[in-house]
Amino acid sequence: MEAKDLVEELKRRLPAEKFDWQFDRKADKLRIVHHTLHHGMDISLPEILAKYEVKKERAIDEIVYTIQETFDAMEQEQAKGFANQKNIYPVIRSTSFPKESTAGIPFLTKDHTAETQIYYALDLGTTYRLIDENMLKDMNMTEREVQEVAMFTVKTLPTAWKQDTVSDNVFYFINNNDGYDASRILNQPFLKEMEQKIEGHMVVSVPHQDVLIIADVRNDTGYDVIAQMAMQFFTTGAVPVTSLSFIYEDGKLEPIFIMAKNRLARREKKK
Repeated sequence: MEAKDLVEELKRRLPAEKFDWQFDRKADKLRIVHHTLHHGMDISLPEILAKYEVKKERAIDEIVYTIQETFDAMEQEQAKGFANQKNIYPVIRSTSFPKESTAGIPFLTKDHTAETQIYYALDLGTTYRLIDENMLKDMNMTEREVQEVAMFTVKTLPTAWKQDTVSDNVFYFINNNDGYDASRILNQPFLKEMEQKIEGHMVVSVPHQDVLIIADVRNDTGYDVIAQMAMQFFTTGAVPVTSLSFIYEDGKLEPIFIMAKNRLARREKKK
């Protein structure tokens, strides 16, 4: 086994969505950087290759275990730090949602898709308050820190679903009524996990804040059904987001129009 082969094997065994890989071929050194933690570790490839000559697969098992345990410990340490802060979560809103509070103070927002925008909320138990720029000083946090905490906490939310099948198409409904159901669309590891279950096309919908629908569309009827579902939920939700659905491919969401009469789907050009 050569150094480049070892790097590819480590990439195969470790979750790709978590890490950036920096392979220095001249130095035979690999640096792995955690996306969320922004911390990394350096790995000397010749040492592992030497162990591989003796232990074979066990040598790779050991380094994979070491990497996972190291970053798991970092994540737990970060989680303990976040636990001392007030609960902050991302919330999904339509792009037409007000960008300022009633007092005229800009909310903290981030672009998401052509149809949706990310806001940030301070959870107060039975309700939450959208975070505006004036709140940052009281919270003793920067905008970036709020965003990082929110993206961490959204991954801690439960992702249990209810399942239904219509004309061979499978629909998964995440509906916990905690105010953050639509926010689960930001949980990339969860979306990647669901993607592994999909046999057809993965279509995602957030018609209002209290539901996330993931569809395994296996035939034209599936597009009709998800379009009807999205519209129905959109018109009945307390906080509607969008009646459009999204194709999920390569870790990206792309809004689509679904024309039910012809049972066709075409992608909308991003704004």
